[in-house]
Amino acid sequence: MKIKRGDLVQVLIGDDAGDSPRKVLEIVAGGKKVVVEGVNRVYKHVRRGHHKSPQGGRLSREMPIDISNVLLYCNTCGRGVRVGFKYKADGSKGRHCKKCQADLGTVSPPRPRYAGKT
Repeated sequence: MKIKRGDLVQVLIGDDAGDSPRKVLEIVAGGKKVVVEGVNRVYKHVRRGHHKSPQGGRLSREMPIDISNVLLYCNTCGRGVRVGFKYKADGSKGRHCKKCQADLGTVSPPRPRYAGKT
């Protein structure tokens, strides 16, 4: 998966397009949608109840957006970029920026079968 929970992403479409990078809170719908911090906020009307919300009212919360509407943020480039995958020298699989080839983190643990292949 190209985007994981906790990554910084740049939103491409909507009211929050082009803003500063935002954090991914959750991946939903089998990896097809993401919940991004402060993006696509809606009001959920909650009925008064004994345990969950004794006061009731309107709760503001983020709703999922399609994963195609965000790009992973590269600190080196300073913008959202396309992501590539390659095996590192120790056999672990990592993500890298397609533009500047900067390392964007590890995806899987080292596997001896892929050690030494670049």
